[in-house]
Amino acid sequence: MAEDLIRMVAIKKSYGKVHALRGVDFTVRRGEIVGLLGDNGAGKSTLIKVLSGAVAATSGDIYVDGEKAIIRNTTDAINYSIETIYQDSALVTQLSIARNLFLGREPLRGPRFFNRLDQPMMDQVASDLLKEVGITKDIPTTTPIGSLSGGERQAVAIARAMHFDSDLIILDEPTNNLGVAETQGVLQFVRNARDSGHSCIFIAHNIHHVFQVVDRIVVLRRGTVAANDIDPKKTSIEEVERIITGMEH
Repeated sequence: MAEDLIRMVAIKKSYGKVHALRGVDFTVRRGEIVGLLGDNGAGKSTLIKVLSGAVAATSGDIYVDGEKAIIRNTTDAINYSIETIYQDSALVTQLSIARNLFLGREPLRGPRFFNRLDQPMMDQVASDLLKEVGITKDIPTTTPIGSLSGGERQAVAIARAMHFDSDLIILDEPTNNLGVAETQGVLQFVRNARDSGHSCIFIAHNIHHVFQVVDRIVVLRRGTVAANDIDPKKTSIEEVERIITGMEH
């Protein structure tokens, strides 16, 4: 059995009297795609925000590669090789594809005190990455993100995570508001990420998309784990839907 890349233990998160997470245990193995499902308010987004450093847990521990991790902000998460791709891709629409790929981690050329961006290197890497993630159109790397389709933006966000060799890529509703072709492209990106040795957490309301790409499904309900080891090859969509709604019995 593959080793655990991520292990979250007894994670609790409260907002005043509202308990968003009630002692959640959650693991992701190396090279595994985990589907995280649940109704609105189940705690999915809160759990991911804790792991990605966007919010702090009220209590509980996180382990990365067996070592206790201190994740206080998104920079800490990135330093632990955790990259999160949100529904809006968290990209800067006014900046180019190349600038977005290296946002906050821009390579410099010449003496460091000149702070000159290595634009040729950024353009070359961006061009190669676009082909790697399946964008076949000849899109100049100077193109502003705002000019791209939803699927192309998701491709750029995923390419960024893959280029910086993130061990874990978290995709939060990556197929929302995408057309059929773009959705299939995103799902293929997820498969490619796994084939490249990355682990993924895939969150989507569309359970059919989840079943197409994940190795294991975890269901949250009212801030607790309702099921954590569902094999999509041995379980029907209807059975998982009953677990999500609490009607499995």
